[in-house]
Amino acid sequence: MPQSFEPSQKKFYPPSFYDFYQPIAKILPETPVLESRGDRPLKMTFEDQLKALIFFHLEEHVSARHLIQVLNKDDFARNSIAPKDGIGKSSFSEAINNRGLEQLEFVFQKLACEASNILPYQHTNLGELVAIDGSLIDAVLSMTWADYRKNSKKAKIHLGFNLNQGIPSKIFFTNGKGAERPFVSQILLPGQTGVGDRGYQKHDLFDSWMHAIKKLVLSTACIFWVITTVVSG
Repeated sequence: MPQSFEPSQKKFYPPSFYDFYQPIAKILPETPVLESRGDRPLKMTFEDQLKALIFFHLEEHVSARHLIQVLNKDDFARNSIAPKDGIGKSSFSEAINNRGLEQLEFVFQKLACEASNILPYQHTNLGELVAIDGSLIDAVLSMTWADYRKNSKKAKIHLGFNLNQGIPSKIFFTNGKGAERPFVSQILLPGQTGVGDRGYQKHDLFDSWMHAIKKLVLSTACIFWVITTVVSG
């Protein structure tokens, strides 16, 4: 088999790709099927998209166009990453426009659960600490659902980060205007302590969190408003 020889490009070692892909491969049989939103079948399965996403970040590609070029020219990418019949620019764009958000959330939750069973706990004397925050992500104008402001599209992630183990625990997506406070009750489990900034401070919500036997610590810089004694009973 002919081998690519491009001295100007950094070397890519396939084992590193498989190290990242192996945990996902075990989850794929349980993952909901990604279906086309139109009459044409997708040229990339959700598995193809995941492989391309991992490869994109490992290789630090600068654009989708660059990735497509590599998928068509690089021996490893063409044989192990790209769909069996290859992929063109228009087909790639159509497939990516059908991003499997449901499937990605499913894979995320499965991986987070698996990791939490392996990683050791730190600072157990402080209980279960979960950092909560929202963050904006730039979106293209064609993503009409990502409403933010005129001529600007942004999505927002609402993340719960397990501070005891150093891994994300839960993630939710909204448009850029999505409120952050309502997601506290979806991210925290009974008995956990949430760590957030002052944007989450709202007294009537504290009552509902207290009813759910949850705790909340609001922090900014090095100052902590310790409210656990009030809301934890």
